Amino acid sequence: MFEELGFQNLTAPQAVVYYALVLGVAFGALAQITKFCFRRMIVGTDRRAAAGVWFTALAVAVGGTQIAVTAGVISFDTHRFMAVDLSWLAIALGGLLFGAGMVLARGCASRLTVLGATGNLRALTVILVFAVTAHATMKGLLAPLRVALGDVTVSFGTLPSLASLPGGGWTYVALIVAVSLTIAARSGVRPQMLALAALLGALVPLAWVGTGFILYDDFDPIAFESLSFTRPASDTLFWSIASTSVSPGFGTGLLGGVLLGALAASLLTGTFAWQSFDSPRQTGRYVSGAVLMGVGGVLAGGCTVGAGLSGVPTLSLASLLAIVTMATGAWLTDALLTRLAGAKRSSGADGARPTTPTLQPAE
Repeated sequence: MFEELGFQNLTAPQAVVYYALVLGVAFGALAQITKFCFRRMIVGTDRRAAAGVWFTALAVAVGGTQIAVTAGVISFDTHRFMAVDLSWLAIALGGLLFGAGMVLARGCASRLTVLGATGNLRALTVILVFAVTAHATMKGLLAPLRVALGDVTVSFGTLPSLASLPGGGWTYVALIVAVSLTIAARSGVRPQMLALAALLGALVPLAWVGTGFILYDDFDPIAFESLSFTRPASDTLFWSIASTSVSPGFGTGLLGGVLLGALAASLLTGTFAWQSFDSPRQTGRYVSGAVLMGVGGVLAGGCTVGAGLSGVPTLSLASLLAIVTMATGAWLTDALLTRLAGAKRSSGADGARPTTPTLQPAE
């Protein structure tokens, strides 16, 4: 469709950067205001409210994306999410690692990107390490590990999608949307905030339609993608250090837009504040989380936004496996840390030197 828009001095690969920039600004602002975060929904102190925001966005993302599919505007039949050979080991292990990492870093990749724009130097450090590790896993030192794990597959013989199961796609769409809206309705979150979460969710189908239909050009193709943070972080890092030889893409525009949108929202709402690490121990914990998220995000095929908020609306079984294992990894890691903290407090009560970790929440 891009060639019909009549642009004279703008190619599709160039246009998609600006398109992603606009989507990123909207996501950054909305995520900052709503405190959109998958980790908080799993292990946060305000899990119920966080779940209301996240599932409202998911309901709109699923509904909007599948309406576009039904209308014939886009199709996921050839997308990587629908590979017939499902790399189950890489996805499951990656999901567990990512979930553990976001608990250690106290925020998933998307949330920490947003927080980095609000003056949180902890978040910026994590995102930088996350980007380096993700790039190393995709194209560098850790790439052989990724390939080896990815070779362990199970073949479905057909598209690994909920749409291929008995009942058809819209049965599962209705189920996901109904469950999501029920959770949102019972969350206690103000309707105004849920409305903003719905707008955030609408960015997912807008991105799918934008890259798969509006900006599609047979003569100058672009990647068919939506909101994500793993590959965009890697691409942005690579572009930043080699911009004279590497052109920016959708991910670069998206990440830049998120930073701008979150910065603007934090300044307008008076929530911008410089924050940093309290101790070397805290720094080590956050950096360890960043490394786990970098490796895990690549193995799982995306982060909680890429494989979750954007992936689940495709009805891909790979995305469902990724987001479930991310939640499992986060819950298990939080339970382990809680148990270790309890053991240390008990040890301190028996006369040993008490250990009180100084952990600042990233959210």
